[in-house]
Amino acid sequence: MMVFEPWTEERAREITARHANREGALLPILHDIQAAFGHVPEAAVPLIANALNLSRAEVHGVVSFYHDFRGTPPARHIVRICRAEACQSMGCEAIVATAEHRIGNACGETSADGRVTLEAVYCFGLCATAPAAMIDGKLYGRLTANSLISLMKEAGA
Repeated sequence: MMVFEPWTEERAREITARHANREGALLPILHDIQAAFGHVPEAAVPLIANALNLSRAEVHGVVSFYHDFRGTPPARHIVRICRAEACQSMGCEAIVATAEHRIGNACGETSADGRVTLEAVYCFGLCATAPAAMIDGKLYGRLTANSLISLMKEAGA
């Protein structure tokens, strides 16, 4: 289960300050904000923009462009399934369909009970062990629909 800190402006300022003087600081700040809070809260956007002398639109544009960033908190468990070409050729779409059926939502959504967020990823770099998935930050390869369900149950997802 993924555990995140509650949002505080003070913690966000601390994260931002740690990177603010680096070249290309925006992405490291966004990654660290999301790692801390589970998402990039809307309240963080003006704070980051001000620290980096960027517009709010520029920061929001980066957050909304990259699929890895989310604007809302995820569920207690995050299941990410690779849908890149190597995983497609090894049957990932059947795995996605099974996971969607299990949580009752499409990929990119969170279950109604807030237990599982299902996300598509376009390459973990595990092509030789396709199809691959990540459950609560742990990578798995050579999956089948049944093995994914077993792993999800084991994780409580």
